Formats: sequence, C-alpha cells, structure tokens
Amino acid sequence: MKTSRYIRLVSLLAMIGLLSFKPVNTAYQVGDNVADFSLKSTDGRMVSLSSYKNAKGFIVVFTCNHCPFAKKYQERMNALNKKYTEKGFPLLAISSNDAIAVPSDSYENMQARAKEEHYNFPYLFDETQSVAKTFGAAKTPQAFVLAKENGKLVLKYSGAIDDNGAEPAKVTRHYAEDAVNALLTGKKIDVTETRSIGCPIKWKNS
Repeated sequence: MKTSRYIRLVSLLAMIGLLSFKPVNTAYQVGDNVADFSLKSTDGRMVSLSSYKNAKGFIVVFTCNHCPFAKKYQERMNALNKKYTEKGFPLLAISSNDAIAVPSDSYENMQARAKEEHYNFPYLFDETQSVAKTFGAAKTPQAFVLAKENGKLVLKYSGAIDDNGAEPAKVTRHYAEDAVNALLTGKKIDVTETRSIGCPIKWKNS
C-alpha cells in the first residue's frame, strides 16, 4: 500500500517537472551582448565586428542568393548601407544556407551575385551556420540591429527590415532604419522585435 502511494507520488512529481520544464534558448534575445565573429567575405577578406573600430553599431542581415524575398531587398540593403555607414552603423550581409542543399547559395555564386548587383556591403559566408544559430536567425532576409555600449555590442532589434517585402513603394514601417535612427538620437526604440517574412534558412543535415 505504501509502495503504491510512493510510486504515484513519484509519478506525479515527474509529470509536474515535465510540465514546468522550459528548453533553454541559447539564441540572442534583445538586450543580450553579442559576441564577435569572423566570416569570409565575397572579396576574400575575413570580416569581423571588431575590425570596425569606429562603428557605433551594425545592421546585420541574414540573406541569400536564391530566396525571392531576399532578392527584393538587394537595393534596399545597398541604400541602408550607403545611408548608415557614414553614421557609424554599417550593414553586414550573411548567407548561412547549406550550399549542398541549395547550390545557388554556394560561395562562388555569392561572389557572382555581389558583383552583378554591385553590393556596397560585405557579403559573408557562414559556412558552418554557427553565426546564424547564435543569432537565432531563421529566415532570409532577417535583420538584427546592434549598438555599442560600454565597449560591448548589444542586440537592440531583431526581425523584418520593413513591413513590405513585395512592394518597396508601399512600405509604411522601416523597422531596422527606425531602430538605428532612435539609437543615433538617443531615443527609445518603439519596436524591438517583429516577425520576419521570407524563406527558411536551409540547415545542414546533422
């Protein structure tokens, strides 16, 4: 009798433990410090966040070659980099797709795309996909705005670049741009997180 009650008690405690368990999210959340990384650019250079000594922050965009959504943002990304590099917030684009699953996203094809579209920003290859996983990137395109505070980079915004991927002329909310403008003027960022609309990042088979 006592043994039966003990077993039921143990089972109940186990169920409570399972219900209350929450998996640990290791990806960056808004407000987290961002670690440096070093990735190969399409021009052959290794690019890291720390190599930008005078940067006030960054606009980091996970993108790729093949995604129709990402293609619609190529000119907008050039415009963002042109506008904000001189203000201390350069744009870095990162492709993390598995090039075996999607050959058009290979490093060689990244080089060709950067040349064809006259990218004015570094286009970096996250071959191991470790940077995308650390950031918690899931879609292309997906933007992350970082700001330097007390010598560290802090995540300030994550999500969509703006609110209309299909038609640039109909954009009404420029989320990434608004976040950078707020940081430059010392104001509070109104929207710190949005949902990215785009193609899923193609992960390697483990």
